[in-house]
Order: sequence, then C-alpha cells, then structure tokens
Amino acid sequence: MKYLDKYLQYLQYQRNYSIDTVISYKRDIVEFLDYIEEYNLDMYDFSYEEVRKYLMYLNKKKDKNSTVSRKISSLRSFYKFLAKREIVENNPFSLVSLPKKEKKLPRFFYYNELELLFQTPRLDTVLGQRDRLILEMLYATGVRVSELVNIKLSDISGKEIRIVGKGNKERVVRFGEYVEDILKLYLSDAYNQLNLDNSEYLFINSHGAQLTTRGVRYILDRVISRTTLEKNISPHMLRHSFATHLLNEGCDILTVQELLGHESLTATSIYTHVTNDRLKEVYYKCHPRAKK
Repeated sequence: MKYLDKYLQYLQYQRNYSIDTVISYKRDIVEFLDYIEEYNLDMYDFSYEEVRKYLMYLNKKKDKNSTVSRKISSLRSFYKFLAKREIVENNPFSLVSLPKKEKKLPRFFYYNELELLFQTPRLDTVLGQRDRLILEMLYATGVRVSELVNIKLSDISGKEIRIVGKGNKERVVRFGEYVEDILKLYLSDAYNQLNLDNSEYLFINSHGAQLTTRGVRYILDRVISRTTLEKNISPHMLRHSFATHLLNEGCDILTVQELLGHESLTATSIYTHVTNDRLKEVYYKCHPRAKK
C-alpha cells in the first residue's frame, strides 16, 4: 500500500524513529489492513462504530491491554497522517481511549544472580571476553540493547559513552572500573581477532560484522543456560536491574530518568518498587522496636 510506505518513510526520516519502532508500527498497521480486507471494509471511510468492533476483535484474540494500547496508538498516528494529507476525512481513532495498562513490576536480577551471570563467560576465550563485556556494560550503563549494538569506538571517551537513543536524542552514560577493566582486555585481545573487516562498532559477531540485537539476545540465552538460574533473560532485565539497584541504593528518580534516557518521569516511576531484601533492611534498621 503506497500510503503505508509513505507513512513509514515519514516516521523514519522526518520523525527520526528507530528502525525497530518503524517495524513495530508497520506490523500493527498491516494487521489492521488484513482485518479490513478480511471483513471487506473500507479503510478510507472507517467509522467510530467499526473501530469499536475492531477493538472487540482484538479482545477476542486476548491481546494484552498494553498490546491493544500500542495498536491503537499506531493506528491513531497513521490516520492522523492520512487526515493531514486529506486522504481521509477524519481520524476514527482520535476519540478512542486507551485501556488501562496492567500494573506489572519490572523483572530484575538480584546482586548474587548478577555475579553468577558475570562469572559465566570465560575470559580466556574471544567470545567469552565479548560476552562478559556485553553483560557488564548493559548493567553498568542501563542502555537499551538497540543502543548497545550501535556503540562505536569513537563514542567512548574515558569512562563515558555517547549514546544515540530514541528519536536520535543523545545522552552520555557512564561506567565504572569493572567495565573499564574488561573493556581494556576486550579491545587489546578479542576485538582485534573478531574485527576482520575493520568495523567502527564496538560489538562484533563471530563473522566479523556488527552484532545485532537478536545476536545479543541469543548470547544472553546461552549465558543463562550455563548457570543454575531458573529465569528467562532479556537485555531489558539488565536495564531494569540497573534502575532498580540505583534507586535501592538511594539514587534520586530524576537522575535515574536522565541516565535511562526517559522523556517522561512516568516511564521511570515503574522502578520505584523496592526489593524484599531492601524492605527488610530498612525495617530492621529504622523501626524502634524491630530489635532489642
């Protein structure tokens, strides 16, 4: 569909959305267009009543509230694009309220679990050095996996990394001595053996090309399978751990917001939960009759 292609180009080149975000929008809209075709409807004359039926269709599929919200947002933005160009008369999704999101605490690792993860990759192997750096850097900086794989050597200065985040917005993240040590080892050894094509990117796959987000997820799955931890792992869990541990150690939420690259404080507020261990520690330390 020509208008979909134009819209996706608009998101990528004018709104500066990341490739992953553009793909997500495309997936939601293509699903909607398939629905239109299946039920022989006219997307150019789509009414509010038909929007309600589409929402019922999504509910029957048992989509989560967060998924339905994302799809509504994608279609609302798409129809806004069409309406501005007078391709449709109005935006049928403009009056649709988003369903309440399920309140779900972010999944994170405890300190002892992280130690198990960090000790798993072998530092006497090329891939072990790279994998250990991935783990340490994700946890130390809190960057998204899409930001991690796009780090270039030129982005690193001292213990700081220039990150290009969502919407091409830049921020600086910092790291400490653990990352510094493994980074020096990796650059002096494994990186030279992996980087056969003189790539400008920091993380390289076994074929000498830039590591992908899918490649990072595969690496993390492989690492956790070699531990005794019975958890599914994702790059975002290390980002969750980064934010959770900072807040538990007394970091203020505005600083965490800036480090994570969140535009809204609302996005950061999901990390204001505290762990049971932290609750116990504060209780026994502060309550006047918690101990004799």
